[in-house]
Amino acid sequence: MDSSALPLVLVTGATGYVGGRLVPRLIDAGFRVRVLVRDPLKLTDVPWASDVEIATGDLDDASTLPAATEGVEVLYYLVHSMGRPGHFREQEERAALNTARAAKASGVKRIVYLGGLHPVEGRLSEHLESRKRVGEILLASGVPTIALQAGVIIGSGSTSFEMVRHLTDVLPYMPAPRWVRNRIQPIAVRDVLYYLVHAASVPSEVNRAFDIGGPDVLRYGQMMNGYALEAGLKQRPIAALPVMTPWLASQWVNLVTPIPRALAVPIIASLQFDCVAHDEDIRQLIPDPEGGLTSYRRAVRLALGKMKAGEVETSWQNAVVRGAASDPLPSDPEWAGHTVYLDVKQRRSGASASELWKVIEGIGGDNGWYSFPLAWAARGWMDKLVGGVGLRRGRRSATELHSGDALDFWRVEAIERGSLLRLRAEMKVPGLAWLEMRATAADDGRGSVYDQRAVFFPRGLGGRLYWFAILPFHGVIFNGMANRITATAEKATRDRGAEVSSPPEVVPTP
Repeated sequence: MDSSALPLVLVTGATGYVGGRLVPRLIDAGFRVRVLVRDPLKLTDVPWASDVEIATGDLDDASTLPAATEGVEVLYYLVHSMGRPGHFREQEERAALNTARAAKASGVKRIVYLGGLHPVEGRLSEHLESRKRVGEILLASGVPTIALQAGVIIGSGSTSFEMVRHLTDVLPYMPAPRWVRNRIQPIAVRDVLYYLVHAASVPSEVNRAFDIGGPDVLRYGQMMNGYALEAGLKQRPIAALPVMTPWLASQWVNLVTPIPRALAVPIIASLQFDCVAHDEDIRQLIPDPEGGLTSYRRAVRLALGKMKAGEVETSWQNAVVRGAASDPLPSDPEWAGHTVYLDVKQRRSGASASELWKVIEGIGGDNGWYSFPLAWAARGWMDKLVGGVGLRRGRRSATELHSGDALDFWRVEAIERGSLLRLRAEMKVPGLAWLEMRATAADDGRGSVYDQRAVFFPRGLGGRLYWFAILPFHGVIFNGMANRITATAEKATRDRGAEVSSPPEVVPTP
């Protein structure tokens, strides 16, 4: 069959948790897929990148949307501003209006929107109210729209699952806000994806919102203890405290879990209400998946299994941290006229460049940073205290990194597999910071050379004072990193029985 005859769908939010999992399933279902991204580099290493069309654009910029929506039959709207400070409601409304107008003008036949499950009446949190408003805009677009309103999504790497997991793992006894008694209807991510894929094929006259949830209605405390049972832990005593406000609860979650405060605030604010499906009308259009909807305990079991096997497809960790540096590192000639601080290290290694690269690509997360663990941990806690992402965000895979991946309080800005890893800082710092690590074969053919470079663009006087305040620690941390990374690569070579060249020599720092 001519592939051009297949229906074309456009996925917005393809770099997000749900979007990144939906794209390959749409391809498997026989659709041609186009994705809209602000930065195509974020898709460099995803396994399905060569199977989709990539459109560069921004929902905030209406001029970029006509080209993206041209020829599209189904448009998936999977973006929202969780974690974005400031006027996120206005930004979300503007993006939805831009999308609705472009879809109508391009003759799109169906919009599928993933929103949040919420009470029919009463006050909503700001984020739930905003997501409800986005659904209303799309439903009024003149393009038939299905707004799927999902409860708490449970899957490996989802924000909600990670919050439950870390709270339960860390705390043997949980003083908790009153919302632990609220009723919630969680849904497995596999069931969300099932509904999304099938929503593309419903009759054209359907234009309404549908609640979707799993088969279990639980209190939040029951969710935590359900996780404990699946994880082989004792059930946790939970005391509901009437004095713990949403703001205070978000600070608590920020400190004891990897979830940064910017993401914890909207999640906790949404938990102030019962979030239960009010009807099952979706079943009249889309029958239950084979075997039925996934129970909460089974969803947890599947998520834990994926994590143990290292098969987490997408993660909340890769959500962009709003307010963090987002511009790529300028090339060196562009630094002229700017204040730039550098810390450069170079080491000769007896291991091959490929062996050295394995150590570089495995850095962070459970593998650590190869130098002064207490100092790295302290820096992570400092970042958490000021609302940053902290060091415990970890990494999606223990062995592989991809462009756009989160890595503790860094993000992978660029990766040239086998040679270069560039990380952009997302911790709270008064300036912009990058860390580069490079592995190259030695010119004499014996072993390799490890290059390490920290780059800091200070912001104002505070940035300059910050750099000089931490300068004494750099001598310990960055020297230790360079020495231990090369030593680890050599040890791995010896353990595999490969020949290691003559003892490494220290190459003078340029």
